[in-house]
Amino acid sequence: MIDEAHSIGVPGKTGKGIDEHFGMKDAVDIRMGTLSKSIPSTGGYIAGRRDLIFFLRHFCRGYIYSAALTPPQAAAAREAFRVIIDEPWRAEKLQKNADQFIAGLKQRGFNVLNTATAIAPIICGSNDDSLMLAKEAHAGGVFVLPVVSNAGAVRSGLSGLRATVTAAHEEDEIERATDVLHHAGKKTGILP
Repeated sequence: MIDEAHSIGVPGKTGKGIDEHFGMKDAVDIRMGTLSKSIPSTGGYIAGRRDLIFFLRHFCRGYIYSAALTPPQAAAAREAFRVIIDEPWRAEKLQKNADQFIAGLKQRGFNVLNTATAIAPIICGSNDDSLMLAKEAHAGGVFVLPVVSNAGAVRSGLSGLRATVTAAHEEDEIERATDVLHHAGKKTGILP
């Protein structure tokens, strides 16, 4: 089973995800992911063999008692998957942009863990530092979201920002964003 929450549309030669990136085409039984990151909709998905999907439809509480996607949400998700398949150049540009962004953050002294995707963690340590850095980045015109430990998304000490680069960004915009974050990191004391 693979979780494509941060990867569908990103890694792999044509952006088809983790299995394409690692050459695991026939080794994956279950694929799951979100429809709220690279796929601009809501909800999520699980893909697998017909018998698995039948089982999940009839025995998973979350599926039985949850509302289905609305037609516009389903159409948006379907179109996003079509774009991934029909326009593989976007995945290539996205990976190039992600590489530039991550390298720029590292060069400026930020801890981004071992990320290689277009959704980069910027580790600040404390919740307060994360909130301050986000506020300063916003003041500089860069939209990033704090991810704090009491929300259950990360463990204590790994609070930070979640920064996302897209295929629509240009090199100069990425450079500007890393400069704004660097200035914000210095101003807040997160960077020496």
